[in-house]
Amino acid sequence: MQTPATIALDRAGVEYSITEYDLPADASDYGASVVTALGLDATTVGKTLVATLDDGRSVLAVVPVSGMLDLKALARAAGAKRAAMADTDAAERLTGTVVGGIAPLGSRRPLDVFVDDGLTVGPVVHVSAGRRGAELSLSPADLVAAAGATVAPIAAGQER
Repeated sequence: MQTPATIALDRAGVEYSITEYDLPADASDYGASVVTALGLDATTVGKTLVATLDDGRSVLAVVPVSGMLDLKALARAAGAKRAAMADTDAAERLTGTVVGGIAPLGSRRPLDVFVDDGLTVGPVVHVSAGRRGAELSLSPADLVAAAGATVAPIAAGQER
């Protein structure tokens, strides 16, 4: 299976694996669905969210499924005053993928990526492969390098 995210990883020479899973038809919490379907630790699974900064930039924020995005922390990390969640239509238009399948790399439009530092402490991180029902597993260092990401404490509700 190829997606823009896997193509980006292949071009970067990054080693990864893809796991496909069945997503419940009534799923609305996609991160929890991944954790349940694959039996993963929620602190190692990243959800990729699209946010808009007060300076007009849109960015991707990757935080553990076990936490929430701290918009103030994201704004600080991005050098902005404020951040807000992008609406679903904007997120899908910017990334070229549907919510629940947004990957931290391979977006339709190049977007700055911010990864919560809590996702970088273990040997493996799991993120969307760029479509619902497909999850990438790779080293956090490889994710950060391939995405050109900034690592910062941007998740709320996480023990540090």
